[in-house]
Amino acid sequence: MQCSALRKNGHVVIKSRPCKIVDMSTSKTGKHGHAKVHLVAIDIFTGKKLEDLSPSTHNMEVPNVSRQEYQLLDIDDGFLSLMTQDGDTKDDVKIPEGELGDKIQSEFDDGKDLLVTIISAMGEEAAISYKEAPKL
Repeated sequence: MQCSALRKNGHVVIKSRPCKIVDMSTSKTGKHGHAKVHLVAIDIFTGKKLEDLSPSTHNMEVPNVSRQEYQLLDIDDGFLSLMTQDGDTKDDVKIPEGELGDKIQSEFDDGKDLLVTIISAMGEEAAISYKEAPKL
């Protein structure tokens, strides 16, 4: 996608990392060139801030980012055991580090049914949030 077509809150690949655009500005065309687009984006997995400066005509890769909710079945050895919509189990997502991981662990230990939101892009996956499953 051309730089000039990117929008704030959209996704873009910077330094081969999938990022969410938090700020962007364009500079006027100079005497010898094209308008430049300055992107400030945050890595959707690490939360690190990345910046990029490219000509507005430059093509940039846009990652295919998807979110999926899974039911949490178990937490085993630092990994979440999740149930997919098809009833299969998915055991390859690590429990997130820090406060989110601690909260998921303690709510799960309290015997609550949890739904965990997993974001995936470019072959990587991470848990980004959770909520208590509605009681049936």
